[in-house]
Amino acid sequence: MQRIRLRYTKRGRLRFTSHRDFQRAFERALRRSAVPMAYSAGFTPHPKVSYANAAPTGVASEAEYLEIGLADFRDPQALRAQLDESLPTGLDIVDAVEVRTPNFVERLEASLWELRLPEVTEAVAGRAVELFLAAERVEVQRQTKNGLRVFDAREAVSRLELVPAQVGVAPVGESTATSDVRTGQACAILRLVVRHATPAVRPDDVLSGLRATADLALPVPAEVTRLAQGPLDEETGTVTDPLALDRAAAPAVPSETAVEPQAAASA
Repeated sequence: MQRIRLRYTKRGRLRFTSHRDFQRAFERALRRSAVPMAYSAGFTPHPKVSYANAAPTGVASEAEYLEIGLADFRDPQALRAQLDESLPTGLDIVDAVEVRTPNFVERLEASLWELRLPEVTEAVAGRAVELFLAAERVEVQRQTKNGLRVFDAREAVSRLELVPAQVGVAPVGESTATSDVRTGQACAILRLVVRHATPAVRPDDVLSGLRATADLALPVPAEVTRLAQGPLDEETGTVTDPLALDRAAAPAVPSETAVEPQAAASA
């Protein structure tokens, strides 16, 4: 069985699709593309598809990951293009590698987020960031299925900074006509790196922390986009490519061709 890891996006209005919505769309794309899926054993076999750390509904993302098992060999890039054509614009398959290394989920140590704060000035947002980072502990509350939970939103934050807004540039996947960064309209943009910890600290938890430490009340909801997730470089606070190890471990020739000399030798 061949295994392929894919990176996909949720852009524009399709950020409002739930994880279950994407699963259904992806399964339809597999059928349309006639992908030779491998199936689980048992009374009700299922296609071998596993998802890793999906973003919440309403959040855009440039870095979602899944893995599929194939019954027959396929070129990863040809498969990527084939699946991408079968998905709606906004749900885009942007990268594919053949699985060469184990423990992929363990590599997803952190996420890089972009938080766009419409109608918030850079001065106000910058001061809020300073107060948040200066705090040793920032307690926030979140309603869970087990009731109200209180936890520290500060410890998991590796980096939080204000970045210059680009006037007239829209969020990924949207036109400038719908951008919140337009001439004459304030919009602060934050970049946030959060470690994947337990309990999970999400961007809305950090926004709650900014409200708690700096009384930063947002006039309109923030636009949140995950830009990357993967291994965390603690020295620089950057998130690196989790597929890099698979690329580095790939042979110089496709795996289907690489097994032929071995087969000939054994014959």
